[in-house]
Amino acid sequence: MLQFSKSKKFAIFLTVLLGFMFASPNVLPPSVLDDLPDWYPHDKISLGLDLQGGTYVLLEVDVAAVRTERANALADDVRRILRSERIRFTDLRVSEDNIVTLNIRNEADLARAYDMIEDLSVPVSTSILVAASESLEVTQSGNTITLSNTEEGLNQINTKAVEQSVESVRRRIDELGTKEPTVARQGDTRILVQVPGETLDPTILNQTAKLSFHLVDITVTQDDIDAGRIPPRSMALPMAGAVETTVDGEELPPFMIAVQKRAMVSGENLTDANPGFDQRNGLPLVSISFDSRGAQAFCRVTQENVNRQFAIVLDDEIISAPVINEAICQGRAQISGSFTVESATELAALLRAGALPAPLIVMEQRDVGPGLGADSIKAGKLASMVALAAVVFFILIYYRGFGLATNVALFINLVLIAGALSLLGATLTLPGFAGIVLTIGMAVDANVLVFERIREELRTGKMPLQAVSAGYSSAMSTIMDANITTLIAAIVMFQYGTGPVRGFAVTLSIGIISSVFSAVTLTRFMVATWLKRTRPKTLKA
Repeated sequence: MLQFSKSKKFAIFLTVLLGFMFASPNVLPPSVLDDLPDWYPHDKISLGLDLQGGTYVLLEVDVAAVRTERANALADDVRRILRSERIRFTDLRVSEDNIVTLNIRNEADLARAYDMIEDLSVPVSTSILVAASESLEVTQSGNTITLSNTEEGLNQINTKAVEQSVESVRRRIDELGTKEPTVARQGDTRILVQVPGETLDPTILNQTAKLSFHLVDITVTQDDIDAGRIPPRSMALPMAGAVETTVDGEELPPFMIAVQKRAMVSGENLTDANPGFDQRNGLPLVSISFDSRGAQAFCRVTQENVNRQFAIVLDDEIISAPVINEAICQGRAQISGSFTVESATELAALLRAGALPAPLIVMEQRDVGPGLGADSIKAGKLASMVALAAVVFFILIYYRGFGLATNVALFINLVLIAGALSLLGATLTLPGFAGIVLTIGMAVDANVLVFERIREELRTGKMPLQAVSAGYSSAMSTIMDANITTLIAAIVMFQYGTGPVRGFAVTLSIGIISSVFSAVTLTRFMVATWLKRTRPKTLKA
């Protein structure tokens, strides 16, 4: 346990050196930091909204757009089920107040059509104590069938749209869970966003990032598009980035392509998106992966439409319209277009975060001050310093030389935690600070366990080197078991928690790994080096 090879010594020194490098920007003056070379770390730990303030943004979900989209989707469902049963109908349309109406041609099919359309309604329950009601109201007058959302159905649409928007906004702001933003529903349709220590660009939040795949309508010519002769089943969308100018510098209308309204594959089936480069020409692209449902749909569409153009639509703009050369059935695809490295990275992040169900309207944006106040921050710093000094003093007095090694390792442990948080660009709030304090206590506890085992070995009459080696060996399994179980709990909190819970889990996980290194490897290395150089005959138990 006391033997260290040259490679292990190098790894220990390199780890400590990197920890000091990444942590140093937090204490270096700005003038010194600016003079350092570009390869030297410059990232600092940001204080949370409760410690230093940040950005306040109030958003409103455009639920009217969601209702319109749901009404159009309902009309598509009606068209699909009636055609599958060969029931003839006319004049299927969606009114301005999102009411769907249609006429059944044959009265003999009227009852059957009514029953099939009524099945589209789903139960809606607002409470376990209240009986569920229907989401749609279906009425019949002569040969005309009308579909409209009930009050409960509209409330459900609003609630789901806001909840999905809250989760999507949170993932866009804080994909790793290290910034600890406040993202909460406010009222019926509004979302409150508070981001600590930085200026937030609202354009990142209100980009819907709605991705879909449509077949190009080859029956519609460019002359038809220019003349507005587009069939009801299709729509004309502009090509993204295809802006041309005249000799005088005036912008021409964007190039339009007619695509089928029906989305063959939806972006809701995406599971992952990552930026990359095309192996053929080296240009940036975005690689996407589908779930099983999306993979099956993508495979079926590409099998049935080989040699046809397949438009990739993002937020009502065509970013690419490649020709399907062969069936794609691996559940993976690539989006290529006029991307830069930055735009490809941004698009991948937006797709990973998930599409917004509706546009977001920025109602208010301003800076906010710290929630705790300067006096509370100063009191917290003072209490932390006093507590840390008391622990250091007690360990030094009680364990003497071993206590000195523990205190040095404890200081390096704090440096490593600060370096890791700086590397991740994490934001430190009170829950995160609690995680750091907890890991410091665990690091001291591990050393206390080792030193008490060493004392037990010394009381049996063993020599110092043998006692120290046996003490570390016997305590190792207990230390690892305690830290591994705590790390598992932190991983579970990170996986299923949100906001401050994830921030606490991140700092706790980093602290556990750092404390195991400092309390076991680092102190063992220092104690072993001291023993081999001094060769003491006895150690006081």
